[in-house]
Amino acid sequence: MAEAITNIASAPIARLSAVKLSANWMAAAEHPGEEARLYDAVRAVGTELCPALGIAIPVGKDSLSMRTVWSEGGETRAVTAPLSLVVSAFAPVTDVRRVLTPELSGEPDTELLLIDLGRGQNRLGGSCLAQVHGALGGAPPDLDDPALLAGFFAAVQALNEAGRLLAYHDRSDGGLLVTLLEMAFAGGVGLDVDVTDAGAGPDALAALFSEELGAVVEVRAADAAAVLDAFAGQGLGGHVHRLGRPVAGGERADRIVIRRGGAVVFEEARSELRRVWAETTHALQRLRDDPTSADEEQEARGDAADPGLSAQLTFDVGENPAAGLVSVEARPRVAVLREQGVNGQIEMAAAFDRAGFDAVDVHMTDLLEGRIDLGGFRGLAACGGFSYGDVLGAGEGWAKSILFHARARDAFEAFFRRPDTFTLGVCNGCQMLSALKEIIPGAGLWPRFVRNRSEQFEARLSMVAIERSPSVLLAGMEGSRLPIAVAHGEGRAELAADEDRVALERAGLVAARFVDNRGHPTERYPANPNGSPGGIMALTTPDGRVTALMPHPERVFRTVQLSWLPRSRTGRSGKEDGPWMRLFRNARVWVARA
Repeated sequence: MAEAITNIASAPIARLSAVKLSANWMAAAEHPGEEARLYDAVRAVGTELCPALGIAIPVGKDSLSMRTVWSEGGETRAVTAPLSLVVSAFAPVTDVRRVLTPELSGEPDTELLLIDLGRGQNRLGGSCLAQVHGALGGAPPDLDDPALLAGFFAAVQALNEAGRLLAYHDRSDGGLLVTLLEMAFAGGVGLDVDVTDAGAGPDALAALFSEELGAVVEVRAADAAAVLDAFAGQGLGGHVHRLGRPVAGGERADRIVIRRGGAVVFEEARSELRRVWAETTHALQRLRDDPTSADEEQEARGDAADPGLSAQLTFDVGENPAAGLVSVEARPRVAVLREQGVNGQIEMAAAFDRAGFDAVDVHMTDLLEGRIDLGGFRGLAACGGFSYGDVLGAGEGWAKSILFHARARDAFEAFFRRPDTFTLGVCNGCQMLSALKEIIPGAGLWPRFVRNRSEQFEARLSMVAIERSPSVLLAGMEGSRLPIAVAHGEGRAELAADEDRVALERAGLVAARFVDNRGHPTERYPANPNGSPGGIMALTTPDGRVTALMPHPERVFRTVQLSWLPRSRTGRSGKEDGPWMRLFRNARVWVARA
């Protein structure tokens, strides 16, 4: 219960009572003693702990048949699962821009503080340390004082609101060492910490591996005293420990150093620990996915010099080239096209609406049955999602519903040939447009899009570089490197021969590419999530009126939609627009000039 609260405390929540819990109870009813245990557990949670914290459990479920009996070799066998409770916490967030993450900032002069709700007990029962030694251990961690948990939550919220916390990671899954390492991995920095004051035993193991409640926060050194006072005011005085500091830059950024009493008790390369941390994942990936892709990702994890995600723009995000057009001219209509299973139409419509368009919801059945005519639109946006249940070649099936339908084929062909129209295809829409290339002027060199090399659906934030191309939607963005949301299972560009790729690139029709964190076009996984040759990510036509890309610009046109941002664009900076908003505003400018 308490771990669910220390986890969600990283989000800005008005008060603890705003947190609600979902409780899934599992027990073997009618098995001797289990109903009594269930009663005791429900009483402890429902009538003692929740009222003390002022929170409620409005939803949940019961699974009370956690015992199975079968016959084998004439004998009756049975397995009874132990009583268990799975808790999930949820709450309304006051400002998503203030959510804290485990990513260490890399700022100079910062400190790491451990807030220890276990108050130095460092109980090891049930810990990962005990389990790897084949033991259960003795007493497990517990919530001894609900008032301390409530005070912890209040202090974290107040300090976050005041901007005094730079990073946050709750302890209790793996213990202090795992918490610190995950923060170092996320920030790409080293650590130099001392656990002397964290209740360390003679060998520091208890302090490093105890899974007691608590959290580690990163604060500026100048704010450390105020942070300590804030927790002391909530009854945690003496239980907040100054651990040391992150180390950013230079060779020490790849070193993890743990000290006790000034003496080094553990030291290792961060990159090596990152590799070890992911060994199990890598082994599973090699069995489940494409083994080469799994090996490439594991190699990338161990790259000590990887600079991580970044954004380098050749344009001013705050500049709106469509300013003035929205208010003084009629809003041109753009058809936001969807097919059965497509789910990206709302974000697409919102982006075009913000750019000054009248976004109209158009379903394929509207066109097939003649209820809507494309002749009244200046733009067409084919959306992504899971068309046709995302079966293999779903976008191609979408295209065939047009090519093999006389009215629809004529309507689309006429739209593509009009010199005053533009078209955007995203994800399934990209795959669909590539299969329509026979009726799209200038698209004859386009590839088809097939199964990702990883053999998996890819959902991640990827780095891309905008190429110089005729695309009217990417005008003024060439040379920029920026992250974009990826969500597709069939995004690999497939060309019949190398000569076709050379011809496509010589014609200048590759509008964007996947790049690695150093900005180089790549075919390596996971920087290139689908394995497209040359990192091909976006295509256009010689006149630039049709642009197709596999990732989702409509899912990141606002800064708050991005799962990662440079720290200069986080917080209450007032920077509402993300870089990809320029694509939609370019469309508005082009329509005004066409």
